[in-house]
Amino acid sequence: MARSSSEVPAARLPVEKLERAQALEELARLAGEIAHHDTLYYQNDAPEISDADYDALRRRNDAIEARFPDLVRDDSPSRRVGAAAADGFGKIRHRVAMLSLANAFADEDVAEFVQRIRRFLGLEAGASVEMTAEPKIDGLSISLRYEKGKLIEAATRGDGTEGENVTANVRTISSIPQRLVGADVPAVIDVRGEIYMSHADFAKLNAAQEAAGGKVFANPRNAAAGSLRQLDSRITASRPLGFFAYGWGEAPKLPAETQSGVVAAFARWGLPTNSEMKVCDGAEALLAYYRAIGARRATLGYDIDGVVYKLNRLDLQQRMGFVSRAPRWAIAHKFPAEKAMTVLRDIEIQVGRTGALTPVAKLAPVTVGGVVVSNATLHNEDEIRRKDVRPGDTVVVQRAGDVIPQIVGVVVEKRPLDSAPYQFPHVCPACGSHAVRELDEKSGEADVVRRCTGGLICPAQRVERLKHFVSRNAFDIEGLGEKSVQVFYEGGFIQSPPDIFTLEARDRAGEVAIANLEGWGEQSVRKLFAAIDQRRRVALDRFIFALGIRHVGETTARVLARAYGDAGEFRRAMIAASDRDGEAWQELNNIDGIGKVVASAIVEFFAEPANVDVVDKLLAEVSPEPLEAIAATSPVSGKTVVFTGSLVRLTRSEAKAQAERLGAKVSGSVSKKTDIVIAGADAGSKLKKAAELGVTVMSEDEWIALIGD
Repeated sequence: MARSSSEVPAARLPVEKLERAQALEELARLAGEIAHHDTLYYQNDAPEISDADYDALRRRNDAIEARFPDLVRDDSPSRRVGAAAADGFGKIRHRVAMLSLANAFADEDVAEFVQRIRRFLGLEAGASVEMTAEPKIDGLSISLRYEKGKLIEAATRGDGTEGENVTANVRTISSIPQRLVGADVPAVIDVRGEIYMSHADFAKLNAAQEAAGGKVFANPRNAAAGSLRQLDSRITASRPLGFFAYGWGEAPKLPAETQSGVVAAFARWGLPTNSEMKVCDGAEALLAYYRAIGARRATLGYDIDGVVYKLNRLDLQQRMGFVSRAPRWAIAHKFPAEKAMTVLRDIEIQVGRTGALTPVAKLAPVTVGGVVVSNATLHNEDEIRRKDVRPGDTVVVQRAGDVIPQIVGVVVEKRPLDSAPYQFPHVCPACGSHAVRELDEKSGEADVVRRCTGGLICPAQRVERLKHFVSRNAFDIEGLGEKSVQVFYEGGFIQSPPDIFTLEARDRAGEVAIANLEGWGEQSVRKLFAAIDQRRRVALDRFIFALGIRHVGETTARVLARAYGDAGEFRRAMIAASDRDGEAWQELNNIDGIGKVVASAIVEFFAEPANVDVVDKLLAEVSPEPLEAIAATSPVSGKTVVFTGSLVRLTRSEAKAQAERLGAKVSGSVSKKTDIVIAGADAGSKLKKAAELGVTVMSEDEWIALIGD
């Protein structure tokens, strides 16, 4: 007998068949699963699913929220928003962050992107939405700073905030002008673009490398990145690198009012631009361009992995603003992944710093998309069971862009006769502790990840937590990479993060002897100690991120750093928030972008005395610095604001984005720490609460007048 929809697990039901209670459960599950994948991608740099699979999760979440708008969770993925500079290079802090782009994988995603723009801007369904479309170059992002037309500095994207200083190397690239020419060249502009290598030049370079017994590159992108990141600029000068300019960072004055107009000005000034850029109107025109450029992909002479669409009018870009990870007005439409067939030799279980047991497929090496692949992600035990993947199987492997390759299916007819289903281990391979799948209290469903319960006794977790602490987006200590951390940990030199900052004192006291280790000498030890001392002052968001709190990635760490200002206040408030009925808990949950799942994870971290002890020992050694003001001259910078009621001149999303851009903190509820409540029509309980607390209340028009329209 067929089961009713109420008896079928919510995760298996189409969105349109979900009942209200099932939608509530499914939103909780998706929030947890997407947060898990965000942690893997942004914190660990180790994604276990493809961009397409991740995007499917977010699309399902968005679809459920669209059908049940009153069920949107505080920790919803819809409310949440590279790698840092390498050792050996100086660092340059970007005046304007170099953000990534959201991805589209299907025609429907592009149509929804255009509709989203219309909704955000309050445009009618048939209103014109003029966009630029251009090939997405598969190269290395770069920022070129010109002052009075002269090239002053060049930096890689890095972590988006801070990149590698590659000025000397960029000066050797003939296609990048040392000076811009033209009457309208601005006094200051950061030109953004992509450094790449053509197919023909790549083939010549590899032939020369092979003849000389040197390194042969896997693909043009690797060749371009490796050529630019040379400590000897003479090597870069000998490599055939190209450049396309497509955007900008800091630019007090622009030469046009559209994206296409500014890029045309770039060309007039002498910067190389891509002649394939085209202005389109509407989703159908964008998709026609995508299909046309895809058909000509092999003949372009350089690698592209998709198409980038951008809203053409700059005033509309400004209105739409950004989420933390990407602009709302642009999207990258990726090409389908490339596939190949090979044999799965074994399944290896790796233990991450959070105790997660991650299965990795060990493959017979195969070339996929120009890259030799020998490992692929298997995601989790449910995925292994669903696909029935077994050692010895012949499998189809897919690789999309820089995402870790994944197994998309098994060629069952080639399966060995003695094959047996794979049994996922229930004990940790690193310490032998039980490995369990936590139950979600709301949905009653098991977590997709099995985790080791060994905690601090598990060597895999301890060393991985240390590696995370020194990682590029955390403390980023030059000379103390993953290999050194592993050696120091195994040698007993460092067991927890504070030990890093006492290394020099213990070395001088004879408790440790780093210079006696293989590959270390007096000079390298001195450099390490100097690098450690340089990181005794670090931005507060990096400090918070480095603690490795579950669900707290770079974006959340930045939100917390802005909300609490300094490390001492953050520590005090998080300990106080353990009282779930107290003011500190409410304040934490009221921060825009922090929901109950994240808040609970932070509070649980600080409820553990061992963790507080580590934080206190760290604060005795380091001095976290408050984040720089986003908009120090803004009249609302640092203010906590709440929007309530229906707005007329701004959509709610636009109003929030505008406030955050001006340095304000947007909260979801009114408290005594609220500075301003902006009340639209039909404002209710929040307006009443503001009156009770004596909080300043202003109309939408008064708000716009305050911030300067």
